[in-house]
Amino acid sequence: MTNEKTIQPLSGYLMLAVALAAIIGGTVLLIRLQHLLPALLIFIGIVMIPGFVLVNPNSSRVLLLFGKYVGTIKKNGLFWVNPLFSKKKISLRASNFDSERLKVNDKLGNPVMISTILVWRVTDTYKAAFDVDDYQNFVRVQTDAAVRKLASMYPYDNFADEGLDEDITLRSSVNEVSEALEKEIQERLGMAGIEVLEARIGYLAYAQEIANAMLKRQQATAIVAARHKIVEGAVSMVEMALEELNKNEVVALDEERKAAMVSNLMVVLCSDKDAAPIVNTGTLNH
Repeated sequence: MTNEKTIQPLSGYLMLAVALAAIIGGTVLLIRLQHLLPALLIFIGIVMIPGFVLVNPNSSRVLLLFGKYVGTIKKNGLFWVNPLFSKKKISLRASNFDSERLKVNDKLGNPVMISTILVWRVTDTYKAAFDVDDYQNFVRVQTDAAVRKLASMYPYDNFADEGLDEDITLRSSVNEVSEALEKEIQERLGMAGIEVLEARIGYLAYAQEIANAMLKRQQATAIVAARHKIVEGAVSMVEMALEELNKNEVVALDEERKAAMVSNLMVVLCSDKDAAPIVNTGTLNH
């Protein structure tokens, strides 16, 4: 037997009535008849008691007879089985697992702190009970291993100075990384009869020893990108100003004066502080 087998045991309410009848009836007959034969009924009723099993909703009982797998009860209610069966409880409810923060290296070798939130449940009680030693501990260990592998497959972020052009990063590609993580964990937990309902990154940050340096690097990258946009806009505005001046014949500028005008406009438009203009009350030559 290598697969789960769902069984339908006897109704516990009917067998409870039989057990009570045997115990009560045997006791009454024993008192009245003063004979040992009714004691057999009492014994039978007492022996039946260990056979009762209560299964709550979204729970199950795995039944064994002297080490042999008999079947699994998944239907909730009160049932009666062979009193010699051993009964192992396995929950079928969805469970949350918030892993510890692990220090791992991303694709570029940068140390990062990462953790995951996993939602899982048991779908095959036979595999969960017998194919692994402790399925709950198995979930924890394999999830940590999957997170370590995933972090090494993607960079934390893209940086232009490294010539890296990754479409998927740990920081920005949340959905893609979560899908890859869920697939990786499912492949590992499938042998334990466990279904992964959801897997997402719960915490992600650079390790403490490089966090400050990486923050400055991100800030520098953002400043360079912003300056690039500002320069593009300033050049466009200067070109438009010169074109409008020439078109409307407002003033005739030689190449030297055009260069001076371009220099002044670029300083004004690209400066991170408000410019303090100087009004020229003389001629253009002063």
